[in-house]
Amino acid sequence: MPKSDSPSPAAVPRVALLVSGRGSNLEAIARAAAGQSWPACLALVLAHREDIPAVRRARELGLPVRILPLNPAIDRPAQDAQISQCLEEAAIDWIVLAGYMRILSPAFVRRHAGRVVNIHPSLLPAFPGLHTHRRALAAGVKLHGATVHLVDEALDAGPILGQAAVPVLPDDDEARLAGRVLQAEHRLYPPVLRALIEGRLRVCGQRARWVGASAAADPLLLWVPVA
Repeated sequence: MPKSDSPSPAAVPRVALLVSGRGSNLEAIARAAAGQSWPACLALVLAHREDIPAVRRARELGLPVRILPLNPAIDRPAQDAQISQCLEEAAIDWIVLAGYMRILSPAFVRRHAGRVVNIHPSLLPAFPGLHTHRRALAAGVKLHGATVHLVDEALDAGPILGQAAVPVLPDDDEARLAGRVLQAEHRLYPPVLRALIEGRLRVCGQRARWVGASAAADPLLLWVPVA
């Protein structure tokens, strides 16, 4: 993987998507990337199992897939080193977690610092970790949503790149709220990735800044009303 602070502008940046589940965010990104003006190549989909919906979706969309089964005989850093090797063999610039459910080791995050992007189903820093919708309902919040962020060594604590907010309705249960947030994720993730890859969204410390003519009105803070 290149060691510079950003992918080379002379080449089309290459993106890998790491998946573990249903693949709906993968599909949202892939459909956005099918446009002629998309600034990167979806060069690899990496999963640990063949029999997951995300892999089926990736193959249906014609994306290159590599299956790297987890080896219980080696520890997590060694497993993550194997992932790094796959990424480097594919000359990957950006690593996009699209429903990837394993926590990456600190060594992996340091090796690819500033290049690993994730989406989390809450308005971070609220509700990091699991069961975000259940916890949001229990807390009685009026707004919930999704956050795209860079991955660092702390759980769900890297710089926030973009957020989408949805209302929490009085009759919501966990499933209804989760469905609304998932729709917001699909609207949020592709434009955040595009802005980041194109250099229109830049990270300074823990803050992401929009550069250029649209800096005054951050386009990556979305409000997603009830359909």
